[in-house]
Amino acid sequence: MATEMITLKLDEKFLGVIDSVVKRQGYQNRTEFIRNALREKVEEANLKDAMIANLRGAAKKKTSNEEYEKIREKAFEDIDKKLR
Repeated sequence: MATEMITLKLDEKFLGVIDSVVKRQGYQNRTEFIRNALREKVEEANLKDAMIANLRGAAKKKTSNEEYEKIREKAFEDIDKKLR
C-alpha cells in the first residue's frame, strides 16, 4: 500500500505531551503514535455512525437529524462516564 506524506503543525507544549506518551507507551516514534491515534479515531467515528444507523432502524417515530445527534451525544457521554 502506498503512503503519502502530510505536514502537521502542533504546538510545542502539545508535542511534548505526545513525546511523553510515545515513550511511556513504547511507540517506536511519533509517526507510529499518530497513525494509531488516527486509526482509533476513524474506528470511533465508524462505531458512532453504526450506532446512529441502528437507532434510526429501531425508531418507531420519525426523528430529525438534530434529535438523533442529541441522543447520540447523550449516549456517548453516558458511556464515557462509565468508562472513567
